[in-house]
Amino acid sequence: MANNENLIPFSKRSKNEARESGRKGGKASGETRRKKANFRKALNSLLTAKIDHPDWTPFLESLGLDSTVEAAVNAAMIREALNGNVKAYEAIARYSGQSDRTEADQEEQKARTEAAKAQTAAAKAKSGQDEEEEAPDDGFLEALKGSAAEDWEGAEPPAEEEDGLEDDKET
Repeated sequence: MANNENLIPFSKRSKNEARESGRKGGKASGETRRKKANFRKALNSLLTAKIDHPDWTPFLESLGLDSTVEAAVNAAMIREALNGNVKAYEAIARYSGQSDRTEADQEEQKARTEAAKAQTAAAKAKSGQDEEEEAPDDGFLEALKGSAAEDWEGAEPPAEEEDGLEDDKET
């Protein structure tokens, strides 16, 4: 069982141990990203699925909307909000781009951001630091050379699915 007495910091481990831990973390991260991407694809497929519901289909089509799960869920949220459900109203407001912040709040935030940018620029000018100046090479990239091929050796590439959906790219 891990506790503070038996944990060894990375600074006291060998390069090989650190590299192996990094490799395990990279593989686990890739697997998690794949699972999240597959979940998003499945959820998108479900939300865009057509439904033929006796209550929702005529209502949605009368509004000129496709009778999909997504449209029905959105309409149900609106119905809940109309019935006084404040949480439903807040969710609708949040996801429709409305904000609970006043214009004064937004102006104040904008002014703070501009002041922080000016302060940062002044500090850089005072220290003589040039934005184009590169940091000195600490050898990090040199240490990584050739390790990517080793890290992913034996790993299978993600399966390509032809489902007609565009992949969402994380930013």
